[in-house]
Amino acid sequence: MSETEVEIPPEAKKIKMSSIPEAPDSEWPEAWFMAEDECEDQKKENRQDPNKPATVADLKSLGISYWKMDADSYEYPVKAVPWDPKDAVDPQLKALRDDRGYSYADIISIRPDLLPGYDDKVKSFFEEHIHDAEEIRYILDGSGYFDVRDKEDKWVRIWIKKGDLMTLPEGIYHRFTCDEDDYIKAMRLFIGQPVWTPFNRPMEDHPSRKKYVASYIEEKKED
Repeated sequence: MSETEVEIPPEAKKIKMSSIPEAPDSEWPEAWFMAEDECEDQKKENRQDPNKPATVADLKSLGISYWKMDADSYEYPVKAVPWDPKDAVDPQLKALRDDRGYSYADIISIRPDLLPGYDDKVKSFFEEHIHDAEEIRYILDGSGYFDVRDKEDKWVRIWIKKGDLMTLPEGIYHRFTCDEDDYIKAMRLFIGQPVWTPFNRPMEDHPSRKKYVASYIEEKKED
């Protein structure tokens, strides 16, 4: 194995297409192409002028999946590391857990009074990176932004809010930030044991990035 190669855990390769229907297009979160200028304040909307929306088809073409959940009817702790997915009582969450094989979860609250070193942590989340496994986030409360690179390497900002459960594919360049409300509470789900390691860009030789490029970027070029 070369220095740039990282072994991908077998369980991370077992992610399959879900048999649980995703949310209809009308329920997907709002998304837009970000302004081309340097992002001086990561928590602002940073839209183009005029605004250039990103469609649900745009997001799906990048490998993103989305389900609308009922976050109002079920209670979750402010923080639980870990949180056992077997404790889920929400039937939709239980169905997704079983269908996609989620065996680990935790719950975190990102807010100045709840997360020590909040400002530094939020800045670190905003570093562009990839992961060597799918990223799954269920927003239990609050709101924030996931930024993802499209197939032309442009930033698309996705405004995730309470009730959103979204997955980002392994190897996609992305980053995260709270919005101006400075609060988000999220459940992080995993297949197997969690590995939180971010691989900051550039990572073109990383096997997970190569896998993503082959599945989504080169596929577009062939079209």
